[in-house]
Amino acid sequence: MPDSVPDTILFDGVCNLCNGFVQFVIRRDPAGHFRFAALQSDAGRALLLAHGLTPAAVVADPESVLLLSGGQLYSHSAAVLRIAEGLGGVWRVAGLGRVLPAAWRDAAYRFVARHRYRWFGRQESCMLPTPALKTRFL
Repeated sequence: MPDSVPDTILFDGVCNLCNGFVQFVIRRDPAGHFRFAALQSDAGRALLLAHGLTPAAVVADPESVLLLSGGQLYSHSAAVLRIAEGLGGVWRVAGLGRVLPAAWRDAAYRFVARHRYRWFGRQESCMLPTPALKTRFL
């Protein structure tokens, strides 16, 4: 993953689980290999449209985390596994999850995504990054 072109994680900005995942990545990515955009933000909507997706369809699908890497958009379990691998260290082991059929991984992903608001709650608005993290958010 080249430092000059950081990967972008698109996430549901009102989802507590998704915001927790973003905080998890930030704590484990001090070099700033990843940047972030809420699906509800102007930047997030523009990235989705640039890849042929409508924001309403993505949030309803249900999608909660997408990864834009090397000009390609990854979704569902593929996005989560690639993000974990990108964190390096022990998190690369998550890549072993690829041995499971994608249909199984994605079914589990969709199950959690469908229930995320009920299980983890939601916020009224997207989180605001701290001044120190503002440059990593689009």
